[in-house]
Amino acid sequence: MKQPWIYSLKLDSIFILSPPFISLLIVFLFPGLFTASSGIPVTAWLILVVFIDVAHVYSTLYRTYFDKDTFRQQKHVLIGIPLAGFVVAVLLYYIDAILFWRVLAYLAVFHFVRQQYGFMRIYSRREPHNKWYYRIDQVAIYYATIYPLLYWHLHAPRNFHWFVDGDFFYFQAAPVARVAAIIYLLVIAVYIMKEVVYVYKEKFFNYPRNFIITGTFLSWFFGIVYFNGDMAFTLLNVVSHGIPYMALIWIYGRKKSTQAGNKSYGKLVKQLFTGYGAVLFVLSMMLLAYVEEGFWDAWVWKEHDTVFSIFQSIAFNPDKDILVLLVPLLALPQITHYIIDGYIWKVSKGHIPFKNN
Repeated sequence: MKQPWIYSLKLDSIFILSPPFISLLIVFLFPGLFTASSGIPVTAWLILVVFIDVAHVYSTLYRTYFDKDTFRQQKHVLIGIPLAGFVVAVLLYYIDAILFWRVLAYLAVFHFVRQQYGFMRIYSRREPHNKWYYRIDQVAIYYATIYPLLYWHLHAPRNFHWFVDGDFFYFQAAPVARVAAIIYLLVIAVYIMKEVVYVYKEKFFNYPRNFIITGTFLSWFFGIVYFNGDMAFTLLNVVSHGIPYMALIWIYGRKKSTQAGNKSYGKLVKQLFTGYGAVLFVLSMMLLAYVEEGFWDAWVWKEHDTVFSIFQSIAFNPDKDILVLLVPLLALPQITHYIIDGYIWKVSKGHIPFKNN
């Protein structure tokens, strides 16, 4: 079997497989920046949160609304999901602001967890069908994320949060924590034994699948369990998720735009899926992210006025009645991204260019 790269050894390795390992290396090389503390320096926040985390949300546009074929085929879904998401978000915020943030946080967590599973499945697509191999891989990739999340819920308070303080439920259950840790070690051991058997029988080592699973274990464990710092969590969480996702969208657009006779993208958008256009592809998402965060800062957070000075001329202090509409509106790109992402890859998997590559 050939290695099941999505695009190529070079691109996959740099932008999909290496981010968690590079992030972890940075943490260990500069431990003073990642000690148990809360808060992130402004420059790091701008790069990690705005230009990677928020920016990757807008990459979905190139897989949906900017893709003529997808939009035509799924028009009702692509219009209905934002509308329904906004209505539900307004109702949640009206009931209780923390309820809104809590639901959004768990929706984001689900999205982050499912992305790792999705990459694992893509990199397993050429392997011989064996339900035991599949189940063990499935349990491994899910528990690589679930155990750190359980640890987070069972060892409060932590020096970081997902969106706002109190958006997660917290419990005190030491026996559950011990059992979860034992299961975690067992899952790792079983996966290693399964991989030894697989390599022995198939005479093949699947590099990208193993890197995805190993990287998930490392980034989630060290970002949440081992380190108790906002910087460590943000770096390991955001980089390992956002950069691979943007790379996946670019690969999709690249392969689709180069298909003979394909007219899914206009001339301008198609240029973004060239080698040089990749820079503009990233910059377009960074610009949208900066604008969104500028509105957030001017109207809601009011924490980085120097970073978003251009937005201060429209700043005001909205009352609660306005926030009920304003916060869900500003959060709508995230809400849409979280919901639509799982839908588009699931219902359209037969049309994903790299599926059978």
